[in-house]
Amino acid sequence: MTRRLPAARLATALGTAVLLLGLMTVAAATAGTAGPPGSPPPATYRLPLTGAADVVRDFEPPPVRWAAGHRGVDLRSSLGAEVVSPVPGVVTFAGTVGGRPVVTVTDGEGRRSSVEPLAPAVEVGQLVPAGAVLGTVVAEGSHCAPGACLHWGVRVDDEYVDPLSLLPGAGPAVLLPLEAGG
Repeated sequence: MTRRLPAARLATALGTAVLLLGLMTVAAATAGTAGPPGSPPPATYRLPLTGAADVVRDFEPPPVRWAAGHRGVDLRSSLGAEVVSPVPGVVTFAGTVGGRPVVTVTDGEGRRSSVEPLAPAVEVGQLVPAGAVLGTVVAEGSHCAPGACLHWGVRVDDEYVDPLSLLPGAGPAVLLPLEAGG
C-alpha cells in the first residue's frame, strides 16, 4: 500500500531537507579541524578584510550582558574596500540594524559573524565560503567617523566573543620547558 503525503507536508519536508543539506555542506567544509567543545576550528576563521589587521578598537566585553561594552573589534579600512566572509557559512541576515547596514554569516556550528557597515553583495540564504565577498565598506554608521572602519562581532549562542581570538595562531601562549643544556 502506498501512502501519499499532503502537498503542504511534502513541501515542508522538502524545505527542511534542503536546509539540512545546506547546513551539512557547511559543516563538512569545516570538518576535520575541531578544537575544544564550543570553540570554532581556528583554521576556518580569517579576517573579514584583506591584509594585516589594523585594530582601531579592541573587543571589550561588558561586565554583564546588558551593560555597555564593545562587542567586537573595529578594523581600520577605506570606503569601498571589499569585506569578505571570515568563515564558511550561510548568510542569515543582510539588512539594517540601528541605522547601520549589517551582514551576518552563520557557520556550521551555529556561530554568527556580523560585519558592519557595508553595502551588501549577498542575500539571506546564500552559502558562502570563507573569503567570499559580502559587500563593500560604507560610511553610514561607521564607528570610526570621519574615517572608515569595519566592525566585526562574533556570537556563540547569546554571548559575544573576541573575533581575533578565533584566528589561526591566536590561542593562548604555551611555555615550553628548556632542553637540558640549552
